[in-house]
Amino acid sequence: MSPPQRRRRGPGEQPPKPPAPPAPRAGPEGAEGEEGRGGPENPERLYVLTGGGEGADRAEVDLVTLVVARAVTPPPATQPEQSALLRLCRTPLSVAEISAYLDLPFSVVTVLLTELLAAGLVQARAPVVRQALPDRSLLEAVMHGLQKL
Repeated sequence: MSPPQRRRRGPGEQPPKPPAPPAPRAGPEGAEGEEGRGGPENPERLYVLTGGGEGADRAEVDLVTLVVARAVTPPPATQPEQSALLRLCRTPLSVAEISAYLDLPFSVVTVLLTELLAAGLVQARAPVVRQALPDRSLLEAVMHGLQKL
């Protein structure tokens, strides 16, 4: 695919008009957009997803908490968003990645994860933190052990 070519205008030519933005679709089915996602333009959908709760009993997860699904197939009673979350988490993903892939706010993903954690369908764990430098005492112990050989 080649890049578009620029064309010089003559002295009397007017610049082309930019295309008009698409008109919003009317009706409740158009409020969620083409893919049915519940972004900031549809807060009612997010309220329904979270069950309208205040979230006092949310799981302690942050953006870098890794989540992996325990169940291969989602149970039939799960919400579509929870089913999508389970399909995504066949391999470990961070909560930030899940939020981005599902196009849902972090707080909504936290509520969905809390329900899945309570049902035992997913497992969450803190990421493994690697130190920048190895422990000096460990290096000295290895060095002394090698010298004794």
